[in-house]
Amino acid sequence: MQYEAISVFDMFKIGIGPSSSHTLGPWKAALRCLEEIKINHSLSEVIEIEVLLYGSLAKTGIGHGTNIAVQLGLMGEDPETMAVENVQTVINTIARDQNILLAKQYSIPFNPEKNIHFLVNESLPFHPNGVSFLVELKDNKHLSFTYYSIGGGFIIKEGESNNKKKQLVSLPFPINTAEDLLHWCRKTGLSVHEVVMENELCWRKEEEVNHSLLHIWHTMRDCIYKGCHTAGILPGGLEVHRRAFDLNKKLMSGKDYHNYAEWLDIITHQTNNFSNIIDWVSCFALAVNEENASFGRVVTAPTNGAAGVIPAVLQYFIAFCNGNDEDKIVNFLLTAAEVGSIFKKGATISAAMGGCQAEIGVSSAMAAAALAESLGGNQKQVMMAAEIAMEHHLGLTCDPVGGLVQIPCIERNTMGAIKAITAAQLALQSKPDFAKVSLDKVIKTLWNTALDMNSKYKETSDGGLAVLVSVGLSEC
Repeated sequence: MQYEAISVFDMFKIGIGPSSSHTLGPWKAALRCLEEIKINHSLSEVIEIEVLLYGSLAKTGIGHGTNIAVQLGLMGEDPETMAVENVQTVINTIARDQNILLAKQYSIPFNPEKNIHFLVNESLPFHPNGVSFLVELKDNKHLSFTYYSIGGGFIIKEGESNNKKKQLVSLPFPINTAEDLLHWCRKTGLSVHEVVMENELCWRKEEEVNHSLLHIWHTMRDCIYKGCHTAGILPGGLEVHRRAFDLNKKLMSGKDYHNYAEWLDIITHQTNNFSNIIDWVSCFALAVNEENASFGRVVTAPTNGAAGVIPAVLQYFIAFCNGNDEDKIVNFLLTAAEVGSIFKKGATISAAMGGCQAEIGVSSAMAAAALAESLGGNQKQVMMAAEIAMEHHLGLTCDPVGGLVQIPCIERNTMGAIKAITAAQLALQSKPDFAKVSLDKVIKTLWNTALDMNSKYKETSDGGLAVLVSVGLSEC
């Protein structure tokens, strides 16, 4: 059997919202297009580029910022490091000057309204999220590059899925399924996060893994804190008011603080009853996804649309479960990432393929597994927590109102976080040996449900809430 090797840092990517599949993926596709041109030609030879968006990318591309993403990619901007406050300025400059600076070096004429085509009635066969770049060179040569954004910021060039073998490395503990993971845990006596770390050492040293995972957490943490302290209305026309700001203000009850550490200390030392904790978890998740909806910097976990679940549950662990320790945070993220990679291998993390069950459901399962282990659960309880969380997201549709990652996406992150905590607690109070449903069976069910689900519930805004709720409704 061949085993697909997915790193922790494939599952957790730092980028800009609002969508990993519709923003980060097309952005990375544009960057790769530049690299492909360089292989046999030069960017200085390019005189025109047209961008063709297909399927879900076309239908919800405006609301998801796909048109913005491909322009920034062609500019050579890095989604991990670009200053988010500069995004709109760059886009306005391109529209005003009617040209784009390829890789920040070569200027060519470019009118976004004419050079970016939303082919809403056309889809490519491999995946609903297809984007093509048609490139004309000075010597009248024409190049064409097609990519698919398959969820979570992963992209595949047309033909790669059939002509290239999956990435293979010699992992000490090869894993495709949850049963594979449990096998290695049983054989070695290692915990889940220890198995994951041993595999991760095939790519980088332990010090680098730890440092990079803490950087991932710091990005999540900063996103929570910023979202809790930013008021206003989200962009896009739905007039959705930010709620994390008001909820945070209410929960802090006028207490004074100046930074994250002081803020966390107040939260930790509050008299936290059940209602108060639920409010805080919701606040954490709202904060992240309101930032995501505002083209803020987030971490795909495993996607942008579901970016708030894992940070919210990890912040819960830190604030309310004595989890404010670097080693505990690293271990949490290692376990969460491995569960996410198993879902990706056995099903999908793309809403355009499987609906929101593949995003919020997977993120909730990842968080539940990580929390269960962090609270002392054994390996079987970890898998059971993931199974419980996913089982109660099966069939969840993706029906964004107005094609924006706002309604119902933002609130769904709060639900995913709460379900993850509940799933972890249930697993810790259960005997997994008597469980009737395995995680692998739930993953298979997710995939079968995705295949059966009508395309109008797969991030097209053609069904569900997207067609029953009027865009611009005042009560939003």
